[in-house]
Amino acid sequence: MLRSSFFPNAFTFPFLLKSCAVLSLPLTASMLHAHVIRTGSQPDPYTRSSLINAYCKCSLPGHARKVFDEMPNPTICYNAMISGYSFNSNPLDAVRLFCQMRREEEEDGLDVSVHVNAVTLLSLVSGCSVATHLTVGVCLHGCVIGFGFGADLAVANSLVTMYVRCGEVELARHVFDEMSVKDLITWNAMISGYAQNGHARSVLEVYSEMKLSGVRADAVTLLGVLSACANLGAQGIGREVEREMERCGFGCNPFLRNALVNMYARCGNLTRAREVFDCLVEKSVVSWTAIIGGYGIHGRGEVAVELFDEMVESGVRPDETVFVTSMKVRPDGAVWGALLGACKIHKNVELAELAFKHVVELEPMNIGYYVLLSNIYTDVNNLEGVLKVRVMMRERKLRKDPGCSYVEYKGKMNLFYSGDMIHHQSKEIYRMLDELESLVKEIHPPDEKYEGRNEELLIGAGVHSEKLAIAFALLNTRSGTKITVMKNLRVCVDCHLFIKLVSKIVNRQFIVRDATRFHHFRDGVCSCNDYW
Repeated sequence: MLRSSFFPNAFTFPFLLKSCAVLSLPLTASMLHAHVIRTGSQPDPYTRSSLINAYCKCSLPGHARKVFDEMPNPTICYNAMISGYSFNSNPLDAVRLFCQMRREEEEDGLDVSVHVNAVTLLSLVSGCSVATHLTVGVCLHGCVIGFGFGADLAVANSLVTMYVRCGEVELARHVFDEMSVKDLITWNAMISGYAQNGHARSVLEVYSEMKLSGVRADAVTLLGVLSACANLGAQGIGREVEREMERCGFGCNPFLRNALVNMYARCGNLTRAREVFDCLVEKSVVSWTAIIGGYGIHGRGEVAVELFDEMVESGVRPDETVFVTSMKVRPDGAVWGALLGACKIHKNVELAELAFKHVVELEPMNIGYYVLLSNIYTDVNNLEGVLKVRVMMRERKLRKDPGCSYVEYKGKMNLFYSGDMIHHQSKEIYRMLDELESLVKEIHPPDEKYEGRNEELLIGAGVHSEKLAIAFALLNTRSGTKITVMKNLRVCVDCHLFIKLVSKIVNRQFIVRDATRFHHFRDGVCSCNDYW
């Protein structure tokens, strides 16, 4: 254009600068800025606003602010500069500029709401993306209500997203519930927020509400739901999501296919996980991580190593997760934790103390190891040792999470806590447990210690949740059905032994995922070989 002796007009530079912003070309943006200055003409507000936007999108908010400060009348570019600060995660600078904007309006005797619009507030709220920004975000929420934009869909969506990113899902849900109109962005923000903050059951609840509302899911929705299914072990719901993927045309989406591999592996179905993996057209490092990690948590280390070698041969470079998962000796707390568990079985206190010393150096906040050592001391009547562990836990402000287990039945996740008596089938469940306890005592070798439910009641924990989940599943499923249970804590030695024996008595396969790994119980034997 320049070589043809045509001169740019007021429309040329904004379009060029917009391209620089989209492509993130800071040098080109600076050259265009220099050309604007060399022409000697005063750039129009639209060009200045485009300059501010381009510099901010190129991660140069300082350059953008200089352009802003040099403007004779910057009022019309406030939104662009505020948006730029938010884009660069500078919410405090954005708020300061917002306050300056309001002061100037008040000094000019204008109505302070004239220039504050939905775009202004949307930009401000969007800049609060981490927990340290929460205080600013709450103040901005007040501004949204004060200026009357609480019902604006885009602004409300940004508030939900802001609270989710700051880890305040309850506040996000409060905003969500007050919204009279919800679009796909609203639902996705809430589903993704619950998924990212570990509220898997809430993800499935919101997803059910979304389907009833008539809003169709997209890939982002299904990704969050698959993540929740993986955490809960909700394989049945995960299968429904896979069918939904095919119906909606997302069957070839690589992110969803990788999520499917992870979901099936974490739900205990390695066969299906491998089938999905083998059908992938292109296998990324995420794909390999999902399948290698799946074999790892199922105790299939030899297959994990084979897959790792296959991945390297295919030219995919492993990341830290794949490398650690496929190592023959893992440099983390898993090895020392397994040794500590073995010490519980063999009552080797000296070796247990050594294993505990190493494992808490690697995972000082993992309360399961403290409880395990305390149980080892209890078994040998070492009350001084038990007291020492309790003092250590108190000093480190550690509290044991209540044990809970999930089991899926007819597309719904049934939750049980230790000592749970609120389930509508509680009487039948406890009656089933009594029968199983009697059968276990009949066949159990007398030389091994097994206290069963009596010990659980003596220590005040009540019947452990995995036993309740298994009894419920036995009551409600047909003979021969495989039963999968997900538990949030490490399975204790007594429950592990109980499940082994019950698998032989009722001729069922139990798959239990605890905090450390998967346990496959069949014919009185566990895949972990009693080391976990």
